[in-house]
Amino acid sequence: MGADIPDYYFRVRDNGALVFRLSTENRQRRIELDEIATVNVKNGSIKPHGEVKLTAADRTAIADWLAARQAQLAAREVDDILRTVDHLNLTTQWAQARATDAQLGAVTDALLLAMHDLRSTLVRRKADRLEKPE
Repeated sequence: MGADIPDYYFRVRDNGALVFRLSTENRQRRIELDEIATVNVKNGSIKPHGEVKLTAADRTAIADWLAARQAQLAAREVDDILRTVDHLNLTTQWAQARATDAQLGAVTDALLLAMHDLRSTLVRRKADRLEKPE
């Protein structure tokens, strides 16, 4: 494991990560995690931890991780929406083929309101896109 460990470890948390520099430069050759910064994925801010001065290599590694993480989260978001489309189709099939009157009674109003809200938003946003000059 000694030569295979990366120079940095990113502990993912809500809205970003804690960044640690890894070190095995000690007598026991144990891996030490030295916290060096906090990263916010939403606004891209990088805050050094305490009195730590980030090196150019630190900033480059953090910026690379940040770009990759933002791309990963964007891809996940689209995938989640496509899964929602699948789930809506499965819900339609369930309502048509298997749902009892009692089950439909329990979910119909909530589904109709959510679908109305979604449809209204999608129609409005599509109209906005069509009106925009290119």
